[in-house]
Amino acid sequence: MEKRVPVSLAAAECEGDAPLPRKLTLRANFLWTLAGNVVYAACQWGIIMVLAKLGSPELVGEFGLALAITAPVLIGASLSLRNVQATDTTGEYTLDHYLSLRVFTTAVALLIIAGVSACYGGAPRLAATIFLVGLAKGFESISDILFGHLQHREQMDRIARSMIVKGILSLAAVALAIHFTGNLAAAAAGMAAVWAAMLFCYDAPVAARLLAGARPALRLLIPRWTPRVLWRLALLALPGGIVMMLISFSGNIPRYFIAGDLGTRDLGIFAALVYPMLAGSTVIGALGQSATPRLAQIYARADRRAFGRLLGRMVLIGAVLGVLGVLVVWLAGAPILTLLYRPEYANHVHVFLWIAIATGLGYAASFLGYGMTAARYFRSQVPVFFVTLLVTAAACALLIPRYHLVGAALAIVAATVVQAIGSAAVIWHALAACKAK
Repeated sequence: MEKRVPVSLAAAECEGDAPLPRKLTLRANFLWTLAGNVVYAACQWGIIMVLAKLGSPELVGEFGLALAITAPVLIGASLSLRNVQATDTTGEYTLDHYLSLRVFTTAVALLIIAGVSACYGGAPRLAATIFLVGLAKGFESISDILFGHLQHREQMDRIARSMIVKGILSLAAVALAIHFTGNLAAAAAGMAAVWAAMLFCYDAPVAARLLAGARPALRLLIPRWTPRVLWRLALLALPGGIVMMLISFSGNIPRYFIAGDLGTRDLGIFAALVYPMLAGSTVIGALGQSATPRLAQIYARADRRAFGRLLGRMVLIGAVLGVLGVLVVWLAGAPILTLLYRPEYANHVHVFLWIAIATGLGYAASFLGYGMTAARYFRSQVPVFFVTLLVTAAACALLIPRYHLVGAALAIVAATVVQAIGSAAVIWHALAACKAK
């Protein structure tokens, strides 16, 4: 039996924190999170549409490649600290601890991204785009740890407002840059500027107001180094960080193979086909983020039946959304792609259908992932997602050279099935351990 990660018996409220504001209900948190995620995802999708309509598949491919390179580095460096925050039911660590560690790991990640972008010196625009996208994601990473503080206190409405404004402004910045300059690096710079402004002008002040004495926002963002505590927190969060990095690498492996075997034009088409599936993922993310603190509290009480009942309802919602998505693509995939992008994208509607199938399976697997996190089974997730990554890489190597973009979609299907089976096994073990208490 796996030994669960221990937590201290410290009081839930950290010394110096203000009294907790009134917690929103699970339904209110879900609706606010859904609204924020829907608008934000729609705006990110809008960026792809702008690049496709005002630019070319190659431009979409370059942006997709920048995301594929920067995401695993920053996600791995994040150490999944927000999940640790959300499930820290005893207040073992303060916001200062989480924020200081995130600032340090984000700085390291940006140095790595700068080194990677330098490898594209022969393509200066692409190199600049990669670094600027990484910089934007770096600012977002700092905001994310402040969101974790709000999520832990079940104040999802404040997170949603930030995501809505950030999404709209970043879409506007990219659209204006592409329209007037046609330069992808300029668009990425605009996005980075927006996300930096949101961090300093909204996210930090909101988090600061929840602390006693209304600590100034800029002081909140100054790291407070307590090496022993940060090292202990890093060790606790490391398995989750490895898991999230593996998930990101696994999700981006098809893009690496497409860029290497087929080129940036096919990568741009594939990236555009994937984005409509994010519509359902916003619902999954909203419900998962809203329910994680509640699931963690239920598991901490060793209420096996309530935990399984809530998680089961979440998985059922994911399955229903997945089936609906497949039906929509099957019945109207080509017209949707023509309307959203250009007719050349509709020529790949069969790829679109396989991506929809993979996404539907992924919804259920994602909820199982939230369940593992709520139970604080961080280490057990590492082998699950490592095997998923290996399956993805092997399937891409075998299928993409032969079946091209269809092969990439089939590789995602295979990997998602493996992920779901492994996650279900960990949940089964967690519930058995909960029953044995």
